[in-house]
Amino acid sequence: MSDTCCAPILGIDAHAHVFSRELDLTTARRYTPDYDAPLATYLANLREHGLSHGVLVQPSFLGTDNSYLLAALQQAPEQLRGVVVVERDISRECLAEMDRQGVVGVRLNLMGKALPDFSEPLWRSFLAHVAELDWHVELHRHVEDLPALIHDLMPFGIKIVIDHFGRPDARLGVDQPGFREMLELGLNGQVWMKVSGIYRLAGTERQNLDFARAALPLLEQSLGARRLVWGSDWPHTQHESSVDYAGATRQLQALGCSAQVMRLLLIEAPQALFGFALKEA
Repeated sequence: MSDTCCAPILGIDAHAHVFSRELDLTTARRYTPDYDAPLATYLANLREHGLSHGVLVQPSFLGTDNSYLLAALQQAPEQLRGVVVVERDISRECLAEMDRQGVVGVRLNLMGKALPDFSEPLWRSFLAHVAELDWHVELHRHVEDLPALIHDLMPFGIKIVIDHFGRPDARLGVDQPGFREMLELGLNGQVWMKVSGIYRLAGTERQNLDFARAALPLLEQSLGARRLVWGSDWPHTQHESSVDYAGATRQLQALGCSAQVMRLLLIEAPQALFGFALKEA
């Protein structure tokens, strides 16, 4: 998508979801929301916390029906970008239309699913389309499986975005299987990391935060701070009772980032990855 954003960038939330409980949910789902997460509430959260722009990610329980997300993008095209979930056989024309609507990537939510074989012809064709559009592929999978997935995606020359620190188990520390290997693969410049969902890292609140604090300098060393982005993960599905938007921002502050790194996380890195025009207040 061409840069059409003209609003000043105060900060970019790189990962959030919008949905309504009235929507048709996919049969194969791990979670069913009993509340609405409308765009108006999300935009209010951004304003309240000094942010201006956001990236909406298709939630798994809506499957490949991206209509609600696309409608949200149309309501605030200067402020928002989108990441969709689609079938591999989707046409190049459909992807191009989504690109015009503000979509910048596809999400592969592989939690609880069989690992894909990217050498299959259908995958190769699909990933070639993604590369032509200069989109990214977002991976959501536990960290032990990420190195193999990243390795197999690299030949396609696409940007690879990892969800939520790679979904490690905070209790196992930074030397757990997969984490160091993931960092090594990040040295080639294709891998980006979402510094998000700290509360999803399987430990206590203290263990999760300690892991994130230990992991951040390692990520800066391997990927570089210019390939790290922060996301609120609003509305914190399955963790709504313990986390809200303010809590997610407090976890970010608790990482103790310097002002320079914070600027990279919230403005410069997501601006480059998601294609926002950089105009500051």
